[in-house]
Amino acid sequence: MKSSFRPLVLTAMAFGLVGAAVAQEAPPAPAPNPEQSQPAPPVETPAPAPAPVDAPPAAPAAAETTPAAEVPAVPAMTPDQYINNPEYMLNIDLSTGGRIVVQLYPNVAPQHVDRIKQLARGGFYDGVKFHRVIDGFMAQTGDPTATGQGGSQLPDLKAEFNVTPHLRGTLSMARAESEDSANSQFFIMLQPRFSLDRRYTAFGRVISGMQYVDAIQKGEPPELMSRMVQVSVAADNKPVPPASMLTETVPAPAAAPAVTVDQLNAPIKQ
Repeated sequence: MKSSFRPLVLTAMAFGLVGAAVAQEAPPAPAPNPEQSQPAPPVETPAPAPAPVDAPPAAPAAAETTPAAEVPAVPAMTPDQYINNPEYMLNIDLSTGGRIVVQLYPNVAPQHVDRIKQLARGGFYDGVKFHRVIDGFMAQTGDPTATGQGGSQLPDLKAEFNVTPHLRGTLSMARAESEDSANSQFFIMLQPRFSLDRRYTAFGRVISGMQYVDAIQKGEPPELMSRMVQVSVAADNKPVPPASMLTETVPAPAAAPAVTVDQLNAPIKQ
């Protein structure tokens, strides 16, 4: 028995050593079924910053983009679109002797420029007088009643206050106490007055003929009111009225009473 047990022990030990070596050379076990795997640990990446409260929503993908429901706002005109463009220039023929040319500013006051052009093309301003003219300040017109209380039948305009300064020759809209009460009346600056900036809607400036503006009769109201004989958009190519129309009928001075012989012989009063 003793002689047979020892070989068995040695044989078992040999098989154990072979099994261990085989185990070290065996390939790794296959990965577990993905459906049975545990979730991977989260990656420590910084969370995205929250969007501002007022930020617009993200734009949709190209395939999901739909046309906007609202008409986009018309961008402001650039100087090369309106400077020296006859469609945005006004000719005002004055009874003081000639034509003034006005450059309109649709880039800063588009609604007011449209109103002035509409009234001019409708003949509204033809013959309208300057009812309030303050020397060294401004000349106001645009009221067919020449009282300062009248206007057109069109609705009042919403203010378009802008950075255009009230320089000599600037045209600006007259209004009542309400900022949105401009209608048809406007004034032409005779001298700069920067206190009016951003309080009245400036919409243009005289670029030639300022001498005829300076000759407008002064007063509140003037005893003799100068007038706009004809107002037209330059693109319409209306000719200057004849010189006979660009004059003001100045009333003849009252005749001095005749001196009689009795007055010459009358004693001088002490």
